[in-house]
Amino acid sequence: MRAQAVRYGERRLKRRMARSLPWVGGLIALATIGGAIRRKGFFGGTLDSALNALPWVGGMKNAAEVYRGRDFIRNKRIPG
Repeated sequence: MRAQAVRYGERRLKRRMARSLPWVGGLIALATIGGAIRRKGFFGGTLDSALNALPWVGGMKNAAEVYRGRDFIRNKRIPG
């Protein structure tokens, strides 16, 4: 009976964690939006943060950027 209760608790915890993951990604995107706008400009930084906030899209975008070795949305050029 104890093992059954432990399995039930594990399933409940996994389910709760799976529901909270999209919120965590959104919070991280909100926390980093200011830096992204400074680096990429208003439109590029907002678009980059919005894509990162979407649960599956952000993960796939980041994985593709790691594979490519560069960002899809480039940083703005600094004159000089």
